[in-house]
Amino acid sequence: MRNFAKPLVVVSKCIEFEACRYNGQIIASDIVKELKKYVRFSPVCPELEIGLGLPREPVRVVSAGGILNLIQPATDLDVTRKMNDFTDSFLDSVGDVDGFILKSRSPSCGIKDTKIYAGKGKGVSISKGNGFFGGAVINKFSHLALEDEGRLTNFNIREHFLTKIFTFASFKQVKNSKTMKALVQFQTENKSLLLAYSQKELRILGRIVANQEKKPLGIVIKDYEKHLWNAFTRPPRFNSNINVLMHALGYFSEGLSAKEKSFFLNSIEEYRDERLPLSVPLGILKSWAVRFTDNYLLEQSFIQPYPSQLMQITDSGKGRDL
Repeated sequence: MRNFAKPLVVVSKCIEFEACRYNGQIIASDIVKELKKYVRFSPVCPELEIGLGLPREPVRVVSAGGILNLIQPATDLDVTRKMNDFTDSFLDSVGDVDGFILKSRSPSCGIKDTKIYAGKGKGVSISKGNGFFGGAVINKFSHLALEDEGRLTNFNIREHFLTKIFTFASFKQVKNSKTMKALVQFQTENKSLLLAYSQKELRILGRIVANQEKKPLGIVIKDYEKHLWNAFTRPPRFNSNINVLMHALGYFSEGLSAKEKSFFLNSIEEYRDERLPLSVPLGILKSWAVRFTDNYLLEQSFIQPYPSQLMQITDSGKGRDL
């Protein structure tokens, strides 16, 4: 059983923490509710922080001459500067954060589908973009795990997000330890996971850890972190995961019966065809690792990249654009 460090995640306060939406509502999210046991959350509501009150007249993003402003149409109040000042101050002081879960479509927190209007009056939106706070998060922390609560209902997006925040939280322990031993152990435990995510970055990370140039530890860790972020830019493809699964099969091939091998290979094909989640062939591998006392595989984060209690075999079918 792996021990998991608690990631630090900034979350929109209206999602499962406080009824602070403009209309006084709270947003339900199963994944945020479950994560409360395993994550250190830092809730924030930018609109409350700049003094808009509760309940409040809604604000909107307005484009005027190509310049975006945050306007409260009912009061004709322009809060652009207040929002930018708060955002800069908050993000500069947020600390060593591992990820963000922000309110979808919000004019402050939205990261993808925020409506942009041509003016303060009634009318349909002219385009979509980022909210003011959400856009600043993207600019400053694009390397981190960043999602809205709507996209996290998609199985693949949720898997990638959880894997990132717990991997980055684990690496934060390496940084705090300031020892080469901890870095070598991290590289060893995450080798299969990194192989699935990016073979190119895995090779680079291996060279960084080898440190043939005898660089100071601080520089080695900084270089490693940069390429670790690069490795997790995108989720692994099916074929990459299958490559790791087949590699792991080689550890047990001599001790397995023909039927056992066939069963495992069939589960891989069903995973390839999207009829089974990755957790099924991983579960088979884990049982064999226990059976054959293969501690190397049991310690691989690829087998269990985040707490198993967070595994939800549900998929909204939405937000498939990763």
